[in-house]
Amino acid sequence: MASAYASWSKRWIRPEVYPLFVPMAAALGICSYQLVRNITGNPEVRVTKEKRAAGVLDNHDEGEKYAMHGLRKFVRGKKPEIMASINSFFADPPKDG
Repeated sequence: MASAYASWSKRWIRPEVYPLFVPMAAALGICSYQLVRNITGNPEVRVTKEKRAAGVLDNHDEGEKYAMHGLRKFVRGKKPEIMASINSFFADPPKDG
């Protein structure tokens, strides 16, 4: 067992591999967040036996509340541009007048 750990650590615990840990940790964090969000907040996911016994529910308000989370509300009325001020500077003609 000790030789297997030594072999693993010799291969993966090196300075060249450290930058890989950051995106892997970020991906793991995003996946964990989404999993917890779906289990706790999604109206279609029922974990407890009592909620599963209820069958199919028509609760559109709860589904709308789940779908319109904070980020979606924030970007709802904005233009789909990354740098809107630069785009408008180069694309819109000057207004003389």
